Amino acid sequence: MNNMNVEKRLPSVTMLIAIMIIFVVVMFGSIVILELPIQLALLLVWFVIMGFGIYLKYSYFEMERGLLKGIHEGMGATLILIAVGALIGSWIAGGVVPTMIYFGLSIISPGIFLMAAMIICAITSLATGTSFGSAGTAGIAMMGIGESFGLPVALVAGAVLSGCYVGDKMSPLSDTTVMTASLSNVDVFRHIKSMAFVSLPAFIIAAILYWVVGMFLMEGGGDLTIAENTMANLQDTFNISWIMLIPAAVVVAMLIFKLPSVPVIIFGALLGSIWAALFQGYGIIEALGTMYTGSGVSTGIEFIDNLLDRGGITFMLDVILLIILALGVGGLLQTIGAFKVIGDIFAKWATSTGNLTVTTMLASFFGVFFGGAAYVSLLTGTKITEENYNRQGVSRTLLSRNVEAGGTVTTPMVPWSDGGVFMAATLGVATLAYLPFFWYAFLVIIISLIYGYAGLFIMKKDKYEMERDKEHEEEIRGSIPGTDYTNERRLQREL
Repeated sequence: MNNMNVEKRLPSVTMLIAIMIIFVVVMFGSIVILELPIQLALLLVWFVIMGFGIYLKYSYFEMERGLLKGIHEGMGATLILIAVGALIGSWIAGGVVPTMIYFGLSIISPGIFLMAAMIICAITSLATGTSFGSAGTAGIAMMGIGESFGLPVALVAGAVLSGCYVGDKMSPLSDTTVMTASLSNVDVFRHIKSMAFVSLPAFIIAAILYWVVGMFLMEGGGDLTIAENTMANLQDTFNISWIMLIPAAVVVAMLIFKLPSVPVIIFGALLGSIWAALFQGYGIIEALGTMYTGSGVSTGIEFIDNLLDRGGITFMLDVILLIILALGVGGLLQTIGAFKVIGDIFAKWATSTGNLTVTTMLASFFGVFFGGAAYVSLLTGTKITEENYNRQGVSRTLLSRNVEAGGTVTTPMVPWSDGGVFMAATLGVATLAYLPFFWYAFLVIIISLIYGYAGLFIMKKDKYEMERDKEHEEEIRGSIPGTDYTNERRLQREL
C-alpha cells in the first residue's frame, strides 16, 4: 500500500534510545558472541531500522530512497579504496614498499622509531591529503620496520595512524578537510588555521609521548637480530634500490600539485606494475595482475609475508561492502528523522561554547558510529548543530574545527566504519587493539573540549564571515523557485 500521503511521525527520544541499544546489541552480539561477519550484522540493522520506519508510517520505497541516498553520499570513499587497493598490490610487487622498509631499518634508530613513524606518516599524509593512501604505503613500511625492531604491533599502528590523520585533518588536499569547510561555509584555509590551534599541540604532545615510550621500550638499543634478518630477506627477495622509490615520489608530486587523487593513485599503481616488470622479474601480465589480486610475495619471514601479502582491488572488496552497508544505516536513520530529533535535543542544550563543542563532536561521532563513514560524520556534525553557532554569533571556524575533532579523527576508532575496517585490514591490527595507542586522536578530542569550556581560541564572526553567510543565504534563496530573489536574478539575465 502506498502511504506517501500518510502523516509521518518523528521518532521519540525513547524510540531513538531503543534503536541505539538494539544497534549495539546486534553489532556486538553478532560479531563477538555469534562470530558473524560485520557485514551481516549491518544488514540485520537495516531491517531493524526499517521496522521502526514502518511503525512511523514511512513506506518501504521512501526508506529505500533514503538508504540509496546515504550510500551515494559516501561512494567517493569506495573509489579511493579501489585505487588504494591497486596501489598497495603493485607497490609491494614493484619493490616500492619493501625498499621503504629496508631503508627505514638501515636509517632509523629503534629508540626514536615510534616518533619517526608518526612524523613520516604525517608528512606523507600532509603532502598527499589521504590517510588511506598514507597508511597503505608509508604505514605498511612503518609496520614492517617496527615489528622488525620487536615493538608491539598495536603500538606501532597507533603511531602510524596518529601521523596519517594529521594530514587527513590538516592538508588542503584532503577531501574531508575541503568537504568540512564547504559544509560549514568556511574558507578552507581559515578552517585549517582554526584546526591548527588544536592539531599542532596534539601533534607535539603525541610525538613526545611516542618518543618517551620508544626510548623506554628500546633501552640499550634493543635486539636488532630480527631487523638484520628482515633486511637480508628483503634484499634476497626484491631488487632494493633508490630507483624503487620513484613511483612514490611521482605520486606525491602530482598530489602536491592538486591533481585529483583517484586518477593519481591509479596512475601510481600502474607505475608500480611497470616497476614490478622492469626490476622485480614479473611478466607484464602478471605485474598488471598485482593491481587486482595483490603481490603474493614470500620472503621466508612470517610477519613480513603477512604484511606484504596484501593489496589488490580484491583485498578491498570486503571493506567496500561493509562501507556500503554502513552508509545505508546512516541513510535510513536520516530518512526516519533520527538526525532531526538529535538536533532538536542539542539545540536546547548548546548554551555555551563548551556545550557547543560537546554537541558538535557527539553529532559527528554519531555519524561515524551509525553511518560508518567520515563523510556521514561531516554531514551530521554540520547539519545537526550549525544553527546553534549562528544563534550564539560564534565563528563557523569553530563549527568546522569541532566537526573534524568529533568525526574525522574518530573514524578509525569504530570497527565497522570505513576508516576502522580499512586500517585494521591494511595494517594487520584489530581496531580495538590499536585504539588505546591512537594518542593523537584522543589529544585532539581533549584539547578541543578544554578550549570549548575555557573559552580559548573561540572567535566571533568577523566581517568576512558575515558577508560569506549573506552570500550563502542568497544562493539558497536563489535556488528555491518562486522566491523574489529568483525572479530578480531571472529579470537581470533577461535585461
